Parts: sequence; C-alpha cells; structure tokens
Amino acid sequence: MPGRNDRNILFIMADQLRWDYLSCAGHPHLKTPNLDRLAARGVRFTRAYVQSPVCGASRMSFYTGRYVASHGASWNDVPLEVGEHTLGDYTRRLGVQAGLVGKTHMNADVEGMERLGVDPKSIIGVRVSECGFDPYERDDGLHGSGPDGRYPSPRYNAYLNEKGYDGDNPWHSWSNAGEREGNTLASGWAMRNARLPARVREEDSETPYMTRRAMDYIREAGDKPWVLHLSFIKPHWPYIAPAPYNDMYGPEHMIPANRSEGERADPHPVYREFMQHRVGKAFARDEVRENVIPVYMGLIKQIDDQMGELFGFLEERGIADRTMIVMTSDHGDYLGDHWMGEKDLFHDCSVKIPLIVYDPSPEADAARGNVCDALVESIDLLPTFLDWLGDDPAGHTHRLEGRSLLPFLHGQTPAAWREYAISEYDYSLMQAAVRLGVEPRDARLFMVADERWKYIHAIGFRPMLFDLSADPAELVDLGASPAHDEVRRHMAARLHDWGLRLSQRTTRSESQIKAMRGKSARKGILIGVWDEAELPAELWSGYPGVKI
Repeated sequence: MPGRNDRNILFIMADQLRWDYLSCAGHPHLKTPNLDRLAARGVRFTRAYVQSPVCGASRMSFYTGRYVASHGASWNDVPLEVGEHTLGDYTRRLGVQAGLVGKTHMNADVEGMERLGVDPKSIIGVRVSECGFDPYERDDGLHGSGPDGRYPSPRYNAYLNEKGYDGDNPWHSWSNAGEREGNTLASGWAMRNARLPARVREEDSETPYMTRRAMDYIREAGDKPWVLHLSFIKPHWPYIAPAPYNDMYGPEHMIPANRSEGERADPHPVYREFMQHRVGKAFARDEVRENVIPVYMGLIKQIDDQMGELFGFLEERGIADRTMIVMTSDHGDYLGDHWMGEKDLFHDCSVKIPLIVYDPSPEADAARGNVCDALVESIDLLPTFLDWLGDDPAGHTHRLEGRSLLPFLHGQTPAAWREYAISEYDYSLMQAAVRLGVEPRDARLFMVADERWKYIHAIGFRPMLFDLSADPAELVDLGASPAHDEVRRHMAARLHDWGLRLSQRTTRSESQIKAMRGKSARKGILIGVWDEAELPAELWSGYPGVKI
C-alpha cells in the first residue's frame, strides 16, 4: 500500500437518491451491479442520516463536517458564511488537492467577501465561493429560464451546442425535454412527459458527460493526490431520461406506495401543509407515480452503468488500490410515500441516504462486504477522509462535529458511538410557513432518532413521534399519545443536550485551550496576589525593583 501522501478519495454523490433504491439495499427490481460490487468490497451503512433533508443545507454539512445550526446555511439560498472551514481547506494542508465536478448548491457569501475585500475571481475568492473546492466543472444541473430571468448557462450548454444541439438552453430543450407529434417540445418539467425519451443522445446526457469530466480531472491530476467530489444532478428532477433508460422499467417494477389513509385523518399541522404543496398533491395521484418512478429508476440505472465505466477507468490507470470510494446522496425522495413528493421532512425515504465506503487498504480486508447498522451522520465523512489521509480528526474537534468511520471500515467497533442522530429543517421559505402563519425565525424542525424512536420537535406545535420498532413504515404518529409522554420527554432531553453542545468556539482547539492555561501569569498578569512572596520570583522578573 502506498504511503498516505499518495492516497486519493473519490467522493460521489447522486442528488435525491433514496437509500432503498439500490439492489444491494433490497430493491426487488432495480439492478445496480456496479454499486453492489462496491458494497461487497467495502462497508454499506444502513442507518445514515443527512443533517438536513434539502440540497443546500445537507451539502454544507457534508463539506464542513458541522451541523446546520453550526454552519448556518440552513436552506438552498442561504450562503455559507465566509470563514467556515470546508473539505478543501483541510485536505490542502495535507498536500491533497480538492476538485469538483458537478453540483454543490453552494451560495457564496458575497456580502461577506465584499466586507473583507476578497476578490471573487482570486483563488481564495473562488474557493470561498465553491465550498473550498477548486471547481473543475461546477454544474448544479438546474438551468431554468422564466419571466424573472434565468440561471447562468453552464459549460454543458456550450458542449451540447458544439455537438450540434441547437438553442439557447439545450440543457432544457434537448437533455430535459422529449418530443411529441409535430415536433412539439415536451418539457421534462411536466411530469406527464417523464416516460418520453429525452431528445439528447444517451452519451451526451448529463450523467455520462459528468463521468467523463471526472475522468478528465483524474488524468490531469497525474500523480498528485486528490479528493474529487463527483456530484451528479440525477436522479433529481426533471424526471426524464434518454433512451434506453426512459423505458427500462414500468409500473410493474414499482415498490407500492408506503402510505395510509390514517396519515391524512388528523395529521400534524406542519405535515398537513406539506402534503398540500403542489408536489405532494401531484404524487398522491397514481398516474404521477406510474409515470415518474420507472424513469427515476432508469436514471439510477444509468448512474450505475457509468460507475462501471469510472471504476474500470481507475483500474486501468492503476490507482484503484490507493483510492477510497464513497457513494452517497444528499437526501432522498418521497415519490408519493406518506402522500408527499420531493424531500423536506424526516420520514426515512427523505432523511436517510445510501452510504457505501470502500477503503482499499489492507487494514479494511476484515470488513469487506460488511453491513453496518450503527447510527451514522453525513458529517462523519469529512473526519473519515482526514483520518484516512493521516490527519488525526481529534485535532479538529473544535470545528468538526462528526466522527471518523474508519474503525467500522476496519472491522472494529468504536468506543462510545453516538446514541442518537440529529437532522434539522428550516421551512421558512416554504408556503407551509405562510399558511401556518409562522415567522421565519420559528419555522424550524429538529429530528432526534435513536435505535427505536424518531422524535420531531416543531417550534410552536406539538411534537411528532414514531416507534421505528413497532412501526418501521412510520405510519402512526405518537406525538399526541398520552402513553408515550415519557418517551417524548426523554427524546426532548436529548435534543436539549445536543443544543448545549459547544459549536462556535472554532478558533481554538481543546489542546490549544489546555496549553493556554496559566500563561497570562508568565506575561506579568498577576491577579489575586496579596503578598509578593506568594508567587515564584521568576514571575516578578518583568517588574524590576519589586521586593519579594
């Protein structure tokens, strides 16, 4: 095994990929052989939770190793504050470059950069704007255009134009649109068009394109060690796929919707309003599910096929034996479960993620193919990366709030692993907050999940509670059950304890604090002295003439 300064990390994220939509996770129809092989060579974590079930906030926790309440970027349009340490800041000091191909959903703190005089076009400015990454190709994958303007055009649009796809926004008109009779454009934004093949050739669609760009980055890196964040936009909406992936699966391959009429009888007020969002009402319809879910599955199959290409590329270059590979997601997708669409709340289909970690080192041989049921959080990946690169995460505990997964990867059980996982959600920008009359500062939800219970604290409303042992489908909310008062108090106490954690003293480590103790006396700050003889003569040496 090469030395640690030769190690690479391939950090792959598929946007909005559910934890249970892989064949190694038990999906009965969707086959993902390349990711299954990765799981057979690594460790698959079955209870991995994101720190927030929405793109931007979740990703900022992945990239900082910190909870949402700590880094403050609580939703997609909320910037990550200048000064937050991110993955690239940690790895570059180890001599490992951090590159990006694909999505981050990062919103730069432009105001903070202006205040500090940081030029956004400088290397520092770019890294501050890109979660610490050096962006090889940033592409958040959503390039809409409407009456109030459009999102910036990506390099991918130029690529499509070069390939002969015409139009000002071929991302939409070719990659995310089909065609109806009479050459009528069928937009992928309309879910009735999901089963139509996207107009783009499969090899020019987003997932293969981004995979090739990742290969380009690795070629250009040469022998320099790297962390590459390959971040796919799919299977995130628009739900439309190129042939043949648009038609690989049908309604007969769908998992039945996990929902009950009882959930709509007397729901929690916040849950009720989320069910009433347009996307929730859409996915409550069978025709929407039958049109969308087979295509969602096809998009996942396309990602798996591209993983076969990428993993083969690593083997051909002779670097697979020194490259850690991580496959995960930023959150899930309701797909009609619990009468919901999108993500946002804390049912497992939304807040749990697939997480497969492959460690090529001999130390990991004992754990190959293991399935780990420990409570894992997305913030655990950054300390895992540092640990694997030879940097002790214990030196960064004043900032990093996750824990290294390396013991699990090596077949060991860490001492005193966490007893519960935390996730947060800021719904202040959602119509649910408007309809409920909740002020933005109060439109926040907190999840505490342990081995059995999942508790959700909603400011201004009663809590929600699910018994994951008796009700793994999470269909019965016990948040108002008198018989579960003690459970709710216990889980609320855990949330209280978590809220008291030290999270903002980020400029001094624990070891630095200990080393600082008593140092002021050696610089002549002598507080509480009655008689000069109480202190050693050495401490008076800076004050000539003092009689001891």
